Amino acid sequence: MQYKNYIFDLYGTLVDIRTDEWSAQLWKKMAILYGYYGAHYTYKELGAAYGELVEKEKRAVRRRHPDYTVIDIQIEKVFRGLFTRKGVRPKKATVCEMCEVFRCFSTKFIKLYDGVTELLDTIKANGGNIYLLSNAQRTFTENELNMLGLTPYFDGVCISSDEECSKPDAHYFQILFDRYGLQKSESVMIGNDYLSDIGGAADFGIDSLYIHQLISPEIDGDLRSTYTVMDGDVYKIIDILFGKGKA
Repeated sequence: MQYKNYIFDLYGTLVDIRTDEWSAQLWKKMAILYGYYGAHYTYKELGAAYGELVEKEKRAVRRRHPDYTVIDIQIEKVFRGLFTRKGVRPKKATVCEMCEVFRCFSTKFIKLYDGVTELLDTIKANGGNIYLLSNAQRTFTENELNMLGLTPYFDGVCISSDEECSKPDAHYFQILFDRYGLQKSESVMIGNDYLSDIGGAADFGIDSLYIHQLISPEIDGDLRSTYTVMDGDVYKIIDILFGKGKA
């Protein structure tokens, strides 16, 4: 069956990525960089403060959105807070720089899965619209979409940090559908997380395609997808949705 709207998860679905945000080496480098701006931390102190500020932001979001079941925060508020804790008032550009450096140094590798470009090109060639619904931080993800050449493909983008809401919360799906005027019967969710992507889509009332990748969470419960690819082969998505397998 062909759809009008193809809604994608990003990490683990289109993009293969590995990160480590808690290595001592990362926090030692970040402590040096904060020190450049007069915010002096030991690396252990910085990591602990980061964790505390993340939890503080989560509490604030829950107060603002008591109806959301799954929330997200804007991570730049945390990186700004790390300055203000030391009496430093950073420029917006400096906060953005800290976020970008953190993401760069915590990323082990990032690349598109084989077949992603062919899949997106096939959707466009068949008149489909492509949307992103990602549990992610805009300050990280926007750069990575540009770097990987994905930005031009999307007819609409929702990133959880902007909305302070995450999959599988139905509110997050509804934000995307309201913003771009999508119809449930014309839409399919494609993702690698059986709960966030597939369970969320099922609860929201739309079809879904599950693709299992090495970084997919272990399935612990029902897999409620309309279609399934269990070996990570993105080309099989083309075959399922358009009847065109890998050449």
